[in-house]
Amino acid sequence: MRMKNLHHYTEHHRYCVYREFGLSALDDRMLTGAYQPMVGAFAVGLYRLLFQHLPGEQVGYSPLEQQRRLFMTLGLEPSEKGRKYLVEQASKLEAVGLLQTSRLYIPENDDYIYEYELQPPLSPAEFFRTQHLTLLLRDKIGKFAVLSLRSGFSAVENGDAPYPAANKENISVPFYDIFELNTHVIDYELEQALSEVSTTAQRTGTNDAAEENSLNYADIILRFPRESVNRRHVEQLRFDHEQLGIVNYVVNKFNLSVQDVCRLLDEDDIFSPQGQLILDDLQHKASMQFRQTKKRHEQQTVQAAKVVALRQHMEEPERKEDSGEPPVEHGVQMEYYVEVPPQFMTKCDIHQYNMMLRNEPYTRLLQTFFPGAVPDNLIDIFEKIDLSYKLPGEVINVLIHYLMALLVSGGEQRINRNFVEAIASNMLLKQVNSYEKAVQYIRDQAKVKGKQAAGAAGTRTRTYGKGTKAKPEIPIVQDISTDGDAVSEEEFEEMMRFAQQMQASKQKGTS
Repeated sequence: MRMKNLHHYTEHHRYCVYREFGLSALDDRMLTGAYQPMVGAFAVGLYRLLFQHLPGEQVGYSPLEQQRRLFMTLGLEPSEKGRKYLVEQASKLEAVGLLQTSRLYIPENDDYIYEYELQPPLSPAEFFRTQHLTLLLRDKIGKFAVLSLRSGFSAVENGDAPYPAANKENISVPFYDIFELNTHVIDYELEQALSEVSTTAQRTGTNDAAEENSLNYADIILRFPRESVNRRHVEQLRFDHEQLGIVNYVVNKFNLSVQDVCRLLDEDDIFSPQGQLILDDLQHKASMQFRQTKKRHEQQTVQAAKVVALRQHMEEPERKEDSGEPPVEHGVQMEYYVEVPPQFMTKCDIHQYNMMLRNEPYTRLLQTFFPGAVPDNLIDIFEKIDLSYKLPGEVINVLIHYLMALLVSGGEQRINRNFVEAIASNMLLKQVNSYEKAVQYIRDQAKVKGKQAAGAAGTRTRTYGKGTKAKPEIPIVQDISTDGDAVSEEEFEEMMRFAQQMQASKQKGTS
């Protein structure tokens, strides 16, 4: 139990006990023979006291009470010494897996409520398969006592029956061979009542979504290479829930799989020499893995879409011949007409150009802008926007018109991948999914650029008054040539006397 301030853990605080099991005779023997030597008789007595807060035939929550009952029943003084001792005994039970303590903050009362969740003792087979518990018990009672205790939990096999040598055959009868359920009628009232009564559903319902995306120690260690240098550090995650929580945080942040996590934990410099995870390095490598996976997924999506488009292109003539109907053309309202670029002035009018933008695919539109072959980089850029970003064809055409207009206007902006993808992502954020919205978007962008240009020009030609220039003219000192005008001896002596007088007057003033 991590308790930094004992004022937050007093006899006045309320508590409750939760359990979902009952104790059998075997469990009692495990508590006495295996757990008590490790944690002590007082800790086992605290465990039994918490267990008795609920009747033996019931499970769930006990009523809320003040912790004064624990102190009085255990014979502890409600002082700092007694609180420390109770915290120490509860911590021992938590360390061996018999208890989980939670603290709930109540804002209305500005106080805490403590919940003691009891866990059942492990069965003999599970206990002796758990390495750290077996080693702790060995340190407490010795190796031979552990072996004797383990043999005492198992009944000796009958020597007359050759159990190991027998060929075992499962002849059990399954459930549906005996019983038949009426599955045609669904009783919603019964299901709702059972879900409301179930205390387990109430406790785990809020954590199901979080646990679905989280990895446990078994998922990682089963796939982690045995020859890895970091194997010993990964094995420590079994007992270090904080480090395992860091791993799950990175998993959820970058949507990693178990194989990705094992690959990252096998990298160099992921663990410190003390075995602690270095979060910054782990996040950096996980981010690189996330980007590579995303890029690979985009490439697979593009290739798959190419195959589908090629197949549809091959099937289109057959469909057209079967239907005998011309393709449907969508009209454009005149309020959403865009201007015809200069290179199309002699080829088509404004009506034909806008109909082409509205109905032609972007591949054919690009061919009309280039007299020869379309550059491959442009095809790759708009192919990614089409297949990965899922922008409609008419929106891509308006985007191409906008980019070509920027080039023709004499701007220095180059059409590169980052610039085009920035505009496309902005369109996606603003949900530009039709021809009309795309035209309105480029008009708004033109207005913004016009205001920025006007503002920049205004700052350069700002005036300080009517009819005045931006800055007053400052006369510039010009070099005056003194060649041929030599100073005479009388003028030089007079200058020296004047300098001495100035120096003497300055000294008098300072004194």
